[in-house]
Parts: sequence; structure tokens; C-alpha cells
Amino acid sequence: MAEHESLEFGKADFVLMDNVCMEDFMANLKLRFEKGRIYSYIGEVVVSVNPYRAMNIYGRDAVEQYRNRELYERPPHLFAIADAAYKAMKRRNKDTCIVISGESGAGKTEASKYIMQYIAAITNPNQRAEVERVKNMLLKSNCVLEAFGNAKTNRNDNSSRFGKYMDINFDFKGDPIGGHISNYLLEKVRGPYAQGPSCSGLLRGGPESLLRSLHIQKDPKAYAYIKVGGQVKSSINDGADFKAVADAMKVIGFTSEETLTAYKILATTLHLGNLTFGVDGDVILIQNPKVVSVIGELLSTPEDNVEKALLFRTVATGRDVIDKQHTAQEAGYGRDALAKAMYERLFCWIVGRINDVIEVKNYDARVHGKNTVIGVLDIYGFEIFQNNSFEQFCINYCNEKLQQLFIQLVLKQEQEEYQREGIPWKHIDYFNNQIIVDLVEQQHKGIFSVLDEACMNVGKVTDEVFLQGLNGKLAKHVHYTSRKVGRNRNLLEISYFTETGPYSVVGFIDKNKDTLFQDFKRLLYNSSNPVFKAMWPEGKLRITEVTKRPLTAATLFKNSMISLVENLACKEPYYVRCIKPNDVKSPLLFEQERCRHQVEYLGLLENVRVRRAGFAYRQTYPRFLQRYKMISEFTWPNHDLPSDREAVKRLLQGCGFDHDVAYGKTKVFVRTPRTLFSLEAQRADMLQRIVLFLQKVWRGTLARTRCRRMRAGLVILRAYRRYKVKSYVREVNRRFRNVRTMKDHGRSVKWPAPPKVLRRFEELLKNIHSRWWAWTLIKVLSPEEVLQVRAKVASLEALKGQRADLGLQRAWEGNYLRDSPDTASSLALVSGELQRKDKFMRVLFSCNVRKINHFHKVEDRALLITDRHLYKMDPQKQYKPMKSIPLYNVTGLSVSPGKDQLVVFHTKDSRDLVVCLQGMRPPAESRIGELVGALLGHFRRWSPSLPVSVGDGFG
Repeated sequence: MAEHESLEFGKADFVLMDNVCMEDFMANLKLRFEKGRIYSYIGEVVVSVNPYRAMNIYGRDAVEQYRNRELYERPPHLFAIADAAYKAMKRRNKDTCIVISGESGAGKTEASKYIMQYIAAITNPNQRAEVERVKNMLLKSNCVLEAFGNAKTNRNDNSSRFGKYMDINFDFKGDPIGGHISNYLLEKVRGPYAQGPSCSGLLRGGPESLLRSLHIQKDPKAYAYIKVGGQVKSSINDGADFKAVADAMKVIGFTSEETLTAYKILATTLHLGNLTFGVDGDVILIQNPKVVSVIGELLSTPEDNVEKALLFRTVATGRDVIDKQHTAQEAGYGRDALAKAMYERLFCWIVGRINDVIEVKNYDARVHGKNTVIGVLDIYGFEIFQNNSFEQFCINYCNEKLQQLFIQLVLKQEQEEYQREGIPWKHIDYFNNQIIVDLVEQQHKGIFSVLDEACMNVGKVTDEVFLQGLNGKLAKHVHYTSRKVGRNRNLLEISYFTETGPYSVVGFIDKNKDTLFQDFKRLLYNSSNPVFKAMWPEGKLRITEVTKRPLTAATLFKNSMISLVENLACKEPYYVRCIKPNDVKSPLLFEQERCRHQVEYLGLLENVRVRRAGFAYRQTYPRFLQRYKMISEFTWPNHDLPSDREAVKRLLQGCGFDHDVAYGKTKVFVRTPRTLFSLEAQRADMLQRIVLFLQKVWRGTLARTRCRRMRAGLVILRAYRRYKVKSYVREVNRRFRNVRTMKDHGRSVKWPAPPKVLRRFEELLKNIHSRWWAWTLIKVLSPEEVLQVRAKVASLEALKGQRADLGLQRAWEGNYLRDSPDTASSLALVSGELQRKDKFMRVLFSCNVRKINHFHKVEDRALLITDRHLYKMDPQKQYKPMKSIPLYNVTGLSVSPGKDQLVVFHTKDSRDLVVCLQGMRPPAESRIGELVGALLGHFRRWSPSLPVSVGDGFG
């Protein structure tokens, strides 16, 4: 049964109805239509209800949902039946066919197009160019055939006025390689009166230049044939249709000359309808001769010949040939017959040209393998109008013929399946419409035979004489009656399964003879247009040449139907039964009686009865187990019983349904739908538990997998890190192995790039190396040199980048006053006295300065800095100390960034000392760096660091 549809949408398969009756069938059909479910099943038959609206269920996603799926695995759809036919053809190498039936407006043509599109979508996965060409041709042929063979009617915007059977040939790989189209009974009366894309589309959609060349105008009301056909409100865009048809003809391979000839024939039929005849005494005249001139131009034949063929008939009497003048009535009949015949020949010629393009060529089964066929039959539906004629009679005969085949094949399939499975067959009552088929086609007694006999009689044979012949042979037939309505209307009536079909016999004789004067055939054969010559080959016969009587239209149609049925009977059939929900083309209205009538004459209820035959459902043991094995502990997850049959038996016994099933050789048969619904309910309940269990197991598996991966990742990461660390350490060791013997002690060695985890370690290592390198340089120095180096380092750290010259490149003397010969003796006395007094250990710095006081007064002084005090001295008074500042009272230094030698000593009592160093030799020598370095070196060793600021202003 179809998945993914709950019972709120009704039963997807009518076979699963609890009660097989018309009321339940109609209620289920209506519910599904109202819920937007236009497709249902009867076993393997698709029931389609025309939705009269666009539905988004035919896209690429839908194609993939049904591709390579069984019928019951997805909701009912045309794609499911198309896929089933394709799989049967490809897997079993068996010819198949899809029979689409239903009345006019039920959606048969659309169904055939969707089936073709699906087959095109799932074939040729390797995108072979030739296969793509064939697929494109097959799809485009639909467009062209619809344009010339369909018509707009009050019941249908796109009504098929012909039957179409298309064989699609496939190679051994399942790719389409060609095809062939057969057409049945183009309803020629619709031809010149057509409302389809061919005529009205030409008028409304053709370009102005084309219309001028054909001497036609856009207004359809200007043409008698279309005016008689009636104006039908339609949703079809004639202009767009015309362009689509023109493009399709070009793709198929029609030359521009051939396409133009088709338009000329359409235009000619329109102009013929406007011809009027009058009488002047004993002479018949054409009242609008300009139209004759236009027709002659379109047919590429002289105007005089056209006029003569319309007004006269050439008759051969022995060796004599005479021209017999028509009456006005005969001329009108000949005009209409010519228009209809030209339209029919045009359609048959188009079908032939398409077949020439798409037929399989150069295919050798011994070389390429057997080619198989899928047939698609889209044929007119059952029709009972208020006024019915010969065309409706043939159409309904065709439907009866196909309905008989349908019942026979379905019944045969069911009987064969029961026989194969060893299940007893139960007789089924159904209406056997073979009696209706025999009434029409039986030799010597059937209606077609009586009609042919009437047409072969010598002399004037009327429709009344034909009806009398029917009454003489069929008066006692239970399904035949005749009656007279009014003065001039005689009806024959056939009692079908669902209703009685009344047919007016007026026109039966003429339509069956399908008479077209030989003059018209010669006229068209002698045209200078080669297409006309090819369409009318019989026109080459001489006037006096005797030919065999042609077959009548009824015989031709009967023979084609017999051939069609024989063709379908040798294929594996699949069915699409189309239903029209209402007559007003509404997407919301479901007319109960209207649909009930279609269900009856389509025999859908009989189809359900045949399909059930006592059992509502059957399935092979492996597939049944696959769907329901989770219900039983003996079959879940796998059984250990001898066979699948035994496993299914144990499962159903455990559920208590053993009394409601039968076991075949390969399939299990379930009698009532309730059992199946109970199995489905138990399955749905178990699926929830299984899903939860699977989710739990799967989530646990995922978690354990993630954990193992994380652990493995950590192990790998650690190993990799160790590897990178060891590699880095080994590389550093290799590069710095001989660093002790290098001149620069490794300063020029390039450090290897460290792994990310060792970047901090690299910094520390470089710092260690730098300290070691510095230590190797310092260890050879004297204590005084070490102190000087430390002072220079302190000065560099404090002033780097802030003053240009720090004096790092020269030796720092420190005590510059001592080195002056003029002042050495005086300074030595003062220095000795201060050392005894203040107990300092050494002199850090001394220099001549220029002092600046608060009043901006400048005086020469000397500066002496020891490890305990800062002394300001007067050089003019033998370096007499003028001021003494303990170093612990000095809170900071400020220097300028320029080349001057200005220094500010900040003290705790805010009595800052501002001096400018002087007396340098050479004069440009800078001693600020040395002063700052001496103080910083001292403060870092014995006390907290001394702040040093560099700036243009001092606070």
C-alpha cells in the first residue's frame, strides 16, 4: 500500500475499501479530490481526477521520489505507473503499454505528456547526444500533434479530436532510440471549424508579414468556418501556442517551405469557408471570385483550374469525358469536403513526417541487442452529446473495444496470478460489453457491415434506407433501438452499460463514403508545390482509369481498432483512468452524478471487484517481511525459520490474523482491509520505538566515536608536540654547539623557527644566551670596568631613543675635576676632607657646571657626586662646598632631549638643583649619559631605582 498518506486523505487504493459499493467508492474519490489528492490506485491502475489547476507535483524532485520505486512505496502518481512500465520493459525485456482513457476534458492528453516527460527524465544518464535528440523529438511531437489534432470545445480547452498511439523504442540499456506514432480517426468535421492552435492560433499569433502573405486577417469572426464553430472562452494563449508550435516544427526537422505550406493549407480552409455560390439562370456562379484567386495562389495552381474544380465535376462515360455542372448544394458540399480532406491530409502528412524523423534507423538486433517498446495510448473519450453523429458513434465504439480489452486483461491477469499461487479462483460478476462490440463490428450483421452495404448499393441511397436496413437485421437485439424524432430526424440508439446513446443517422452515408471528387485530387496533385503533390498521389490517375473501390471510413476505423487491440494485447498493459469532476472547469466543484456516471462506464467498480476477488491485498513474502517484520519477535531483526513463507506465517499467527489470510507459493493474500490497517498501525507503533532505539544507539556510537577521535587526536598532538620540541632543541643544540669558540659567541647564528608552543621558551632561551654572551664579555673586565659597563647599560635603558648622543663609545672617566691640573690639588684637599667627614667610598661623577637659580641667575659652580652625597662647590674659592644633598633625598632626574647638557636634580624638599654641564674637552662631548648612568648604576645597587624623565619642560 502507498506510504506517506494518512487516512485523512481517504484510502489511496480503492481495493482497500471496507465495502465495495458505489457509495463508498464515490465518497472516497470525492474526499481525495477535495484534499488535493488527484491520483488514486485500483491495484496497479491509476485513477486520475482532472484538478483544473496547476499542481507542483511534476518537478525534478517528484521524478527522483518515484524513480526505481515500487508502486506501493510512494503516494499514487502518474510517475509511479510510468516507472513501473519502464522497469518491466527494462528488467524483464518485455514490451509494455500505458492505456490512458476517459471522456473529453478528463485530462488524458496532459497525462500522456507527463508520462512522456517522466520517461525522458529518467533515461540517458550518460547524456548521449543521439538519445537526447530522440527524446527532444518525442516531446516536441506532442506539441505539433496537439496543435493540428486538438480543438477547443465547450467541454475542453484542449480536446483531442484524434486517437494517438505512440511506440517508444528503447535499446538494451533502456535508452530511447526512436518511436512511431499511429493516429486514428481525425474527427474531420472539427478540422475547418477548429478552435485549436492551428487556425485560431495562426490568426491571433502569426506575424503580420505571414498573415499578409496568406491574405488573412486576425479577426476570427471574418471566417465562416470558425464562426460556425462558435467562440469558446479559453485559457490558452494562442499567440504563445503558435510560437511554440513553430519552434517545435523547426526542431523536429520541418523545413521553412514545409511549415509555410502547412500555414497555406490552414489559410486555404479558412478562405474556402468564405466561398459563396449563386445561380444566374441555369448557371452556377461564385459570388466572391477574388477568394478563388487567393486560393489559387495559396495552392500554387491556376485560378481557372480552381474555379472549374469548384463548379464542375468531370465524368467519364466510356471513352467520352464530360464536365457536369454542380448545383449550388453540390458545390457547397464539394467545398466543405475539400476543406475537410485537406485538413486531414495535412494532419496525416505531419504524422508521417514526424515518423520519418523519429523512427529507428540502422538498428540490427544481432549487433545492438533486442529493442523493446513502451506504448502510450491517448485516445478520445466516451461521448454522448445532445446531438451525436458518425464521429461520436466511432469514438464510443473505440471506447467499448478498449473497455472490453481492459476487463479481459485485468481478469486474465488476476486469474493467472491466482493459478500461479495456487489460490482458488472465485467467479466475479461483471458487465461483459463484448455484446456491444459485436453489435457494431460483427460481420454481415453489425452496424458497420450494414452501413457498408448501404454505401455499395447502386442508385441514390439515403440515411433512411440505411436505418431501415438496421431495423431489418437488428430489431430484436436487446441493445439496439431506433426511433423518429420530428419530421426529418431519425435516431439509432445503443444501450451501453451505463446509458443509452442516441445517434442521428443524418450524414452517416456521406461520412462513411468519405467522398471527395476526383477533380480536387487532380487539382492538388498538379500543384507546383511538391508537398501538395506528395499529399495527393491518387491525383495522377487518368480520368478514364478504373480503380478499385476504396475502403469506407467505418471499415478503415474498425480495422485500425482491431489492429490496435491486437497490438495492446501482446504487451504488458498499465492503465490510467481519467475522470472529469465537473463541466465548468472548476478546481473546487465535484459533481457527484457526473463523476458517478464516468465511474460506471469506465468500469472502475468492476475493476475493484476483479482486483479483490476475495482478497484486498497481496504481496511477495520477502517484501511483506521487509515491511512488517518488526511486529514479531520471531522475525525481528532477522528470522531463522526455514523460509520467508514460514516467517510470514509465524508473524501473522502471532498477530491473530491467520484466519484472514491465504498463503500462495510466492505471495501472501490478505482478505480484508481491516487486517492490513491493523498491521500498518502496529508497524507505525513499532517504528517509533525502533527509531528511538536507533537514535539512542546511534547517538551513543557517535559520542564514543568522537571520544575515541579526541583521545587519538590528543595522543597524536602530544606526540607531535614532543617531536617538534625535540626537533627544535636538537636544532638549537646543533647550531650553538661551537658557540664558545666563535669570535662573536653566537651572535651571528640564526635561531631556528620554534613551534608555537615553544615561542615563550625561545624568548627565555634568547635571553639566557644574551646574558651568557654578556657574561663572557664582562668576566674579563676589571671591577672598575664592570661598574662602567653597568652604568652604560643603565644609561642606555633609560635614555635610548630619547637623546642622540649618550657617549657610549668613549671611556667614562667619572671624576673629571680630578683630571684637571689646575684644580687637582685644591679638589684633592676638599675631597679628602669630605671623605673623612661623610665617610663616602668613591666618587661617582664630578664636573664643572653652570648653576641656574630661581631668578634665572647663572653662576659657575662644580658638581661632585659621591656614593653618599651630592655636593655643589665654588671653583672660585678652592672648591669650597656650598651645598650638600644626601643622595637619599634625590627623588629623580630630568634631562632635555636636545644637545644641551641641562640636568635637574629633584629633591624631597622640592628645592631642585638645576645645572648645565660645561668644561668638556672636546667641547662637543656629551656627559649627560655618563651622569645618568653613574647615578642609576649606584641606585640600582643600593636602593630603589631612580626615575629619569626626558622632556622639553620640567615640573
